[in-house]
Amino acid sequence: MKSNSLTAKIKNMRSDTRLANEGRRVLRQSKNLLFVIFRTAIIIGLSYVILGPLIGILANSFFSNADKYSPVVYLIPQEPTLERYRLAIIRMDFWNTLLRMLAYVASLTLIQIFICSLVGYGFARFKFPLKKLFFACVIIMIVIPSHSVMLPIYMTFQNFNPLGIVGAVNNIRANGGLSGLSLSSLFSGGGGINLLGTPIPMYIMTLLGCGLRAGLYIYIFNQFFRGLPKEIEEAAAIDGAGTIYTYFRIMLPNAMPSIITVTIFSIVWQYNDTFFANLFMISPDIVLSKSIASLQTNVQFLDRIFDPSISVLYVYAGIILVITPIMVLYVLLQKWFIEGVERSGIVG
Repeated sequence: MKSNSLTAKIKNMRSDTRLANEGRRVLRQSKNLLFVIFRTAIIIGLSYVILGPLIGILANSFFSNADKYSPVVYLIPQEPTLERYRLAIIRMDFWNTLLRMLAYVASLTLIQIFICSLVGYGFARFKFPLKKLFFACVIIMIVIPSHSVMLPIYMTFQNFNPLGIVGAVNNIRANGGLSGLSLSSLFSGGGGINLLGTPIPMYIMTLLGCGLRAGLYIYIFNQFFRGLPKEIEEAAAIDGAGTIYTYFRIMLPNAMPSIITVTIFSIVWQYNDTFFANLFMISPDIVLSKSIASLQTNVQFLDRIFDPSISVLYVYAGIILVITPIMVLYVLLQKWFIEGVERSGIVG
């Protein structure tokens, strides 16, 4: 009798344990399900906030006149048309402007990679006076918004006269030579070159390491080079390699993750830049994003489409045309971009 009761108790205990384990498993699954639902709702909500306007612009760019005024059409046009894109390409001179824009962006990107990697390597590996102060200036370039220094930058390139060289040339021409000119009077002349209306100010700023987002790129390269072992350079020095050879043939190839990250950042930001393009009054024939501002006006007056509800559809088509190249670039380089961000020291 005792053994039977003991066996029954053991069975009851096992049954209770199974029920408790089953309850905990159900509770854990319920929590996981609720978390998945909550996470999915957050992702869908954020995606709608970010992609909602873009989806609306994309859908409206295919609307015909009838679709625009139809009360039953929301996102899917009943009579889709490519007329908006055809006319937008013509009025924006899209293909020629895109080629000039790509050449402009690619040249600035190459300069930024070279200059910023060189500066970042110098901060990471060399000791020199006022190093911390200069690196603090790099951080300030990241923190301070460009709008706060737009006036001095504008005035600098409106009357560009580095080290008084233009004034010296004017004084030499006025004097007919260097005879009779003291050093103080040689550089006392005013006069400068107005570089506004050209992309030259962007090239000058980029060459001097203070171009668009240059502070961030210097910081990325500095963090990456600091993470590389110094034994690499020591081994190269033992083999007789100089500093320049070590940098170009050893350190720079190893910095490929940072180079990819900076390349994509630079291309995207240079391509989308309108602040410096407007500040320096660069021609819309070079900066594709500026041509959108005048697209609706051109369509209204050149093509006699005065209805603003219809003419704005051409602007939507122009926006899609402008963002498509950069979206294609991101899709093609997405894998290398993510790897570059993870390995370049921009996080962690």
